[in-house]
Amino acid sequence: MLDRVGFRQIDIESVLKSGGYPEEAPKIALEEQLLPSGLVNRLHSLYPQYSILDRTTKPLFTERENYTGLRGFRTVLSTLKRNGIDIGHVDERELFVEVYRFLATRHTLNCIDWDNYEQDSVFQLVFPQPGMIRKDVVEKYIAAKTEQARTQVATDYMQETNPHDGNQQLNKPWFKNEDGTLEVLAGSQHKYPQTQLIFDKSTQHCFSFCTYCFRHAQVRGDEDMFLQQDINQIHQYLRQHKEVTDMLITGGDGGFMPAERLLQYVEPLFSDPELMHVRTVRLATRALTFQPEMILTQKYNKMLAVFDRLHENGIQLAWMAHFSTPKELLNPMTIAAIRRLQKHGVVIRSQSPMMKHISLFPHVDGTIDIDKSAQNWIDLAQILGTLLIGFHSMYCARPTGEHHYYTAPLADVVKIFDKVYRSLPSIGRPSRHISMTTSAGKLSLMGLSEINGETVFALKFNESRNMAWMDKVFHAKYNRETNDVNLLQPIEGNGFFFEDELARIEKELAESLKEAMASATNIHMDRTLQVDQSAETDFSQVYQG
Repeated sequence: MLDRVGFRQIDIESVLKSGGYPEEAPKIALEEQLLPSGLVNRLHSLYPQYSILDRTTKPLFTERENYTGLRGFRTVLSTLKRNGIDIGHVDERELFVEVYRFLATRHTLNCIDWDNYEQDSVFQLVFPQPGMIRKDVVEKYIAAKTEQARTQVATDYMQETNPHDGNQQLNKPWFKNEDGTLEVLAGSQHKYPQTQLIFDKSTQHCFSFCTYCFRHAQVRGDEDMFLQQDINQIHQYLRQHKEVTDMLITGGDGGFMPAERLLQYVEPLFSDPELMHVRTVRLATRALTFQPEMILTQKYNKMLAVFDRLHENGIQLAWMAHFSTPKELLNPMTIAAIRRLQKHGVVIRSQSPMMKHISLFPHVDGTIDIDKSAQNWIDLAQILGTLLIGFHSMYCARPTGEHHYYTAPLADVVKIFDKVYRSLPSIGRPSRHISMTTSAGKLSLMGLSEINGETVFALKFNESRNMAWMDKVFHAKYNRETNDVNLLQPIEGNGFFFEDELARIEKELAESLKEAMASATNIHMDRTLQVDQSAETDFSQVYQG
């Protein structure tokens, strides 16, 4: 049914009633008026190709809140089979699950269009795909005679997955306290002056596992993962580092942090004059994509109260979401959760990965469809604007995990970004150019330039180990096929302007900690390890909001 201005009139109550959602979430959405008909009808009318805002058919997955590990993956396949769906390539997909793990929520699975799952971005986001892992490894896994032998193939392959690209271990901060004890922050990174990353013990879980995840060491519980137990240690460090303005809580997923523990982190910021320099708390989480119902509960009111206190004390709570497709947004639960957070002073921003098969789309021959890929990002930007979400940035695949499957030539990425940028109004554009992470810093691909008649890539840091590097635009040789910024070559000479200084900085970082450990009267570094997340996960027990 259309009204006089042409919008389809969706019956929100019917959609919520038939959607298979937890009982509490629709109730809160309606009571707090989080799904106004004008907004819902506008978004559905403008973007029907992505929307399930009008869906009233019964979802396939209703029995469990989440499906984890090999057991959970096989349960998902059984449910699909009962509904006449066979996704195939089971052995190859199970190899990926053993190497990188699997976790998908009921919400995630029910957002997938199972009538066209192979082309569905969310399916590509959470399901292992054929062609990800090298053919020889797949063949060895399939040929193994026992479950134990298969697992050993997967375990051996883990050594090749590069979970700490960009020399992340060098970013671990430390300080000496008054009695000479060396305090090493085992669950933190401080690479750029203004921002300190915190991998808290409570945030090591995820709501669903992205198949391209570059932090699979956290997911698997690798022995060299980051894990922060001691909150007081963070505050001690911050008192000595007045340059830090942003506390970034990540994981895993920052959305798992209980309200009581978040309050322990932030309450000293309200009253301690030595911590007044911290102005923003960032929460890096994909809860809005994978588990928005969590926010639509009475239990979550405790967290909302913490957000209120931050807002009242002049500290910004920045919710760093990672939307890369419109499909992740256009469902009732995500929109209601977004609006509930915003009512409590939360500023939501999206920093989005550009991944082939998810937000970059290949032709049949494997080359990138520039127009289709750009349209995905243009539509996403417009939807973010409608929902009052800041479009923070777009970034390239990191050289970790199955990088070859997701990456695209930088030359194509430039074309896509340029089309997105010129197609959007200035207020709706991403706040920075395409970002690529290296040990030297976050490198922006500014576009193409011409020097002496030759096409070149123009580059500029937007974060760097030496922040003065950010002031300089520099150039690299154009290469039509290169998909990794680390492979770019300078247009002249044997190296880029920063490389000698970078080598010195990296050496000094490694040696300074070694020297500090040698001279310390005592060393405090928590070595507690997180368990492997492939075990069955009960979110109601893990998340104590």
